Amino acid sequence: KHSCMSNLKFFLCSLLICFLFSCDKNNVTKKIKKENVKIAAERDSKKLSASISFDKTIHDFGEIQNGTPVKTVFSYTNTGNSALVVSDIKGKCGCTVPTGWKKEPLMPGESSQFTVEFNGKGANKVSKTVTMTSNIGKHDVKITAFIKPDPKASQVKKIN
Repeated sequence: KHSCMSNLKFFLCSLLICFLFSCDKNNVTKKIKKENVKIAAERDSKKLSASISFDKTIHDFGEIQNGTPVKTVFSYTNTGNSALVVSDIKGKCGCTVPTGWKKEPLMPGESSQFTVEFNGKGANKVSKTVTMTSNIGKHDVKITAFIKPDPKASQVKKIN
């Protein structure tokens, strides 16, 4: 019985010593490979997100006659590292109508475009905003023009 108890005590003491030395917190940091930390930091810094760049954000039609419809094309590129999804493009009023944008996701590096038609009605300097809504927010482009009066429009005559 005595040798059995001695063996059990020895085994338990050995187990306790192994446990204490294996929980040394200083040894844990020595086990981490510095190159793995660097790789993980680079990976985590490259979060996936789409990004957009336009070929232009303002188009000036210059001088146009009142009521002369005009149109222009805005091109855009997904400069991010995940899909760009355009859900809507609309003008602030019915006089500015965007059409023809890609409804499918735009993958990184891909480009697309949309057309903006302006009915040309107004007076003097006008500026109209078109807003694109996508999975990364809202983006505005603008059109401007100087609208001259239509020379064929009837003039109101003063009667004395």
